Amino acid sequence: MPLSPELYSPDARTRLLVVAPHPDDETIGTGELLQLVRAAGGQVHVLLLTDGDDNPWPQRWIERRLRIGDAERARWGRRRRGEVGDALRRLDVPFDALHAMGWPDMGLTALVREDASMARARLVEQLVDFRPNVVALPALSDRHPDHGSAHVLTRLALADWDAEPPLLLGYLVHGREETQPGVALPAAADRHAAKLAALTAHHSQMALSAGRMRRLTDRPERYDRVARPPADREAGALPWHPMAWRSQLRLTIASPDGVRHWAWTDAPLQRDGQGRWRLAEVPTAPCFARLDMDVSSPWIFDRWGWCEL
Repeated sequence: MPLSPELYSPDARTRLLVVAPHPDDETIGTGELLQLVRAAGGQVHVLLLTDGDDNPWPQRWIERRLRIGDAERARWGRRRRGEVGDALRRLDVPFDALHAMGWPDMGLTALVREDASMARARLVEQLVDFRPNVVALPALSDRHPDHGSAHVLTRLALADWDAEPPLLLGYLVHGREETQPGVALPAAADRHAAKLAALTAHHSQMALSAGRMRRLTDRPERYDRVARPPADREAGALPWHPMAWRSQLRLTIASPDGVRHWAWTDAPLQRDGQGRWRLAEVPTAPCFARLDMDVSSPWIFDRWGWCEL
C-alpha cells in the first residue's frame, strides 16, 4: 500500500522563510504555502536571491532588441523584481515581506565557489532578523544550477546560525519529483486559483513560456522534509562514476569548513574496493559536493549538480 504524504498545518506561531533564487520561484514553488501560513495568522518572509536579469530571450522578444548590455539587464531585473511584488499581492503577502539580495542571476554557483563566506554572512543576518521556524528552500536535486546552489548557501548559513534548527521544506521546480511521499498541503481550490493568478503577474516569463510555466504552477505543492543523510551512508562516497572527459571535470566541496574546488584529476580522491570514488578526508557536515564540466555550453541545466555527503 503506497504511503501518503504528510499534511502540513501551520499556525499563528509559524514564521516561514521562503528562499527564491529568481522571480517566479516564490509563486511556482510556494504560492499555496505562503497563503496557508498567512491564513493561519503566521508570518512570512520572502528572500529573493537574484533579480532574474540574465534572461535574454524573453527580453529580446518583448523589447524587440538583439543586443543586451548592462543597462538593459539592470532594467530587466527591475522589471522582474516589480513582478514579484505584484505576484505576492495576489497571494495576500505584503510587499514589505520581500527582501531582495541582488546577487547575480546564473551566478550563484560562482558565488559559492568564490565568495561563500560573504553570502553566508548575509543570509545569517536575514535569519537573525526574521527568526524563522520553517524554511522553504529549493531542492538540492533541482537541475537549475542557481537552485541547487541556493540550497547549499542556505544550508551553510543555517549551520552558522546559533538557533533551534527550523523545519526545512525543499521544493522542486526543475527536474523530476522524488518517489517518496514528502510533505503536502491540504487541497483548496481558492488557494490554487490565487496561485495561478499570481503567476500571471510574471508577464516577462509568460511571454515565451506560458504553457510550461502553467504546467509547473499547476502541480500540487509537495515538499521534501530536508534532513541530513542517514548515518549509515558511507562517509565521503561520491555518487558519480565519470569515465570520459575527466580532464574537463571540476569537483567542488562546500561545508562549514569552507569551499574548495579542483580539476577532477587533481582532487583528493581515492578508489575503494568497489571502485567508487570517495574523498580522502570528509569535511564537517553539512557537506556538499558538485560535479560539473569546465566548458561553456548553451544548455543551462546541470548534468550532475550537487549532492550531500
